[in-house]
Amino acid sequence: MFELMLMCPEDRIEPVSDALDALDALSVSVEDADAQTDAEQALFGEPGMPPPKDGWQRSRVVALFPTREAASEAQQLLSVQDFFEGCQVLGVAEVADQDWVRLTQSQFTPVDITPDFWIVPTWHELPAQAVRSIRLDPGLAFGTGTHPTTRMCLRWIARQGAAGEGAAAFGRVLDYGCGSGILAIGTAKFGATDIDAVDIDTAAVESTVLNAAANGVQLRAGLPDKASGPYQTVLANILATPLRVLAPLLCNHVAPGGHLVLAGILARQAEELKEAYAPWVKLEVADTEDGWILMTASR
Repeated sequence: MFELMLMCPEDRIEPVSDALDALDALSVSVEDADAQTDAEQALFGEPGMPPPKDGWQRSRVVALFPTREAASEAQQLLSVQDFFEGCQVLGVAEVADQDWVRLTQSQFTPVDITPDFWIVPTWHELPAQAVRSIRLDPGLAFGTGTHPTTRMCLRWIARQGAAGEGAAAFGRVLDYGCGSGILAIGTAKFGATDIDAVDIDTAAVESTVLNAAANGVQLRAGLPDKASGPYQTVLANILATPLRVLAPLLCNHVAPGGHLVLAGILARQAEELKEAYAPWVKLEVADTEDGWILMTASR
């Protein structure tokens, strides 16, 4: 495999990426050329919404081709196009042959949620201090325990589980937008026994079923129409825009005295979420990490 590497200003990323796709690039990636420097820019997008920008002021575009000849031909064709003005060719380089499975696995190590509660890939030994653990490998669905939003939800689950007694700590549980099923599985690890996990993505539903089986826990997974009636614990780790839209639905699923736990929210979005949920519950910030917040309420 060979990489064609380009430097592009923000307003050139879309036409250059489209051209690379038309030139049969196997993949095209765009990254901040100033990442890990003081000039790095944070961009946050949300599902169902147009991206805030196509890229960064200085974007590094990398296209993968099967041969050096294909990469060089793409370079030559791009360089004479009007839309390539302002762009720069950084070069063509061979991608070193590697054990990609081992390389990917090396990037996922055990994650401690609390000192005795860990998320552990199947290829790792359990840490000695792991009293409870979730075995989880990276897959098609979101949720490996490495993102701040997931960690905050799991910390809440651990605190709730420690404060209560088994199934009574959570009652009936709904994990809405379950992804890999990690939150639903987390409640099961702390004693929950009546759990529904739903997602609009069938791949997420399948991942949840497989991950639950791998962890020896029982739950029901399906599309959102499988959620029915009141729940003592409603968890939704999505993003702010869908959470605002889902406010009536999620609140109506929370039983009197039950808990609503929301994540996928940036700190600057706290007030708009409070306002969206105000007709039903009073949301409060319960945890923060790396610019993200966890919001909770009782019905």
